[in-house]
Amino acid sequence: MFISDKWKDFELIDCSKGEKLERWGKYTLVRPDPQAIWDTPRRDPRWKQRDGRYQRSESGGGSWDKSALPESWQITYGELRFNVKPMNFKHTGIFPEQACNWDWAAEKIRGAKRPVSVLNLFGYTGAATLACAKAGASVCHVDAAKGMVAWGRENAQLSGLGEAPIRWIVDDCAKFVEREIRRERRYDAIIMDPPSYGRGPGGEVWKLEKDLWGFVSLCAGVLSDEPLFVLINSYTTGLSPSVLSYVTESIFTKKYGGRSDSRELGLPVTASGLVLPCGATCRWSAE
Repeated sequence: MFISDKWKDFELIDCSKGEKLERWGKYTLVRPDPQAIWDTPRRDPRWKQRDGRYQRSESGGGSWDKSALPESWQITYGELRFNVKPMNFKHTGIFPEQACNWDWAAEKIRGAKRPVSVLNLFGYTGAATLACAKAGASVCHVDAAKGMVAWGRENAQLSGLGEAPIRWIVDDCAKFVEREIRRERRYDAIIMDPPSYGRGPGGEVWKLEKDLWGFVSLCAGVLSDEPLFVLINSYTTGLSPSVLSYVTESIFTKKYGGRSDSRELGLPVTASGLVLPCGATCRWSAE
């Protein structure tokens, strides 16, 4: 398991009965988590004294009780700074378990000792983009949601990267990659965080299990002749990390050599000393 254990502004305090208690800066949140199936005692008083809670509705969806929360606030991770905003579908704009991937990508970029161009697909609010830019890469950040790209720009300004070589693109990721192939533009590294399920601008249905192979195969067409890495994240329930390795070994290792390392992502839990699994990731590296 890859564990993100270097946070200071975020803490997974406890998890139990389908929920997790988190500290985001000076605020505490309670959010649903389907992995936390155990019924352990909730001894920390912040379970009841939290600043905000997202509660699912029996009819679907859910809502925040956040009367004690500001509309947004900031947290830091190393030299990076992010706006946190409680949103619909329980999200906050940051997936803290991804911090170990930000560190890994930044280390690969710094270790390359050459100019590195990165394509970040489904880039969300830009944490991976900023980690790569801070390490010295030029980055193309793509997301179909205009609001998420705007949020990424906010985070870039907060992190002192407002003038960094980042292209902020609002577009369908597959269509953008197809155009980049036609333009013969190439990248040394690709990061992707595709959704489990979604709909394209023309009503096209995306299902990760059905479409990931074709999408990753397409993305191989924008890799440079000397690629550095490909990073793929998945939050699809039931999809083993080893499945991601099979994809990258079949597509990238077959052509470029290198190796894949796929594992669960995890966050340490302060109350128990255990680690909460938070999805899967695959790191393919040419070296």
